[in-house]
Amino acid sequence: MTVKSTPLNAVNAHKQYSEMADSPSVQRTTEAQRAQAESKQVQSKQVQDAYPSRLATTPETISATSWLPRQEAVVKGRQLSGPLSQAQLDEFERKGFLFIPNLIEGAELDELRQEMTALMSNDEYRNKEFSVTEPESQEIRSLFAVHFLSERLGELASDERVAGAARQIIGDDPYVHQSRINYKPGFAGKGFNWHSDFETWHAEDGMPAMHAVSASLILTDNHEFNGPLMLIPGSHNKFVPCLGETPEDNHKSSLKAQEVGVPSPEALTELVAEHGIEAPKGKAGGLLLFDCNTLHASNANLSPDPRSNVFFVFNRRDNRCEAPYAAAKQRPDFLAHSLDQQAQQYR
Repeated sequence: MTVKSTPLNAVNAHKQYSEMADSPSVQRTTEAQRAQAESKQVQSKQVQDAYPSRLATTPETISATSWLPRQEAVVKGRQLSGPLSQAQLDEFERKGFLFIPNLIEGAELDELRQEMTALMSNDEYRNKEFSVTEPESQEIRSLFAVHFLSERLGELASDERVAGAARQIIGDDPYVHQSRINYKPGFAGKGFNWHSDFETWHAEDGMPAMHAVSASLILTDNHEFNGPLMLIPGSHNKFVPCLGETPEDNHKSSLKAQEVGVPSPEALTELVAEHGIEAPKGKAGGLLLFDCNTLHASNANLSPDPRSNVFFVFNRRDNRCEAPYAAAKQRPDFLAHSLDQQAQQYR
């Protein structure tokens, strides 16, 4: 498919990165030269970017409520074998997400919940880079690279009920781009702002195209009071460019509270007016599949019931990450695994 160029790309690529690339230096070091080369590479990529974001200002060519059309198909592997029916694939294609209740039950579910508890209560992980605590406490909010930390979760990541569904959606055998456990404790679990995961993975990790899908297995009951995930159905077909250049080491703050890479209130208001909001809810053991570009958010947990899930991002091998499109450097590998990532470095 031919991607149409837009003035939006060229206008902002120079504006965002020219200062980094062209800053004078009294004495250049190898490190400075490397940083300059990386910045020029990012600048070059943004000029040709089909999904420009992290813009310094809104150009005259685009309004606060504008978005760019999706370039890639949503479901790419209808002909491949897997657990999803054609009706389920139709629903995913239409809404950008699909909830499958009661995928895992009984002793298997109990085992996974016990594994989650053991991982989240491991004090050795609390101060690791791949562990994220609540903004106002030391309780672990998210634990990354869990398919490497746990053999059981590694098996789940390759389970046909999960990875097979991802294969049907993205159209090829997947690899795990990211894995994590999310935990939202009762009364204290904070919410998360509206965002598209692809916007972050594209801007900060260098994911080229929309060939990724997230699979979230809920490990506790999800109800309207404990901060379930909210999604805007149909939003996966519209990429919303976001204002605000990427700060250095943005992930250190964004994993606690995302402020950069958030659509404007005007864009969100228009999208919700057109599509509405849905919050899939159900018993523990349900699986939520959602497209990498589906806008989603969650409220704070004001109930006594915790909310937790184990989360895998499946990406196509030919869509592996390269240089970031709107950041000076890639995020750490626990947030964006490479094809040859090894478990040993996390154990």
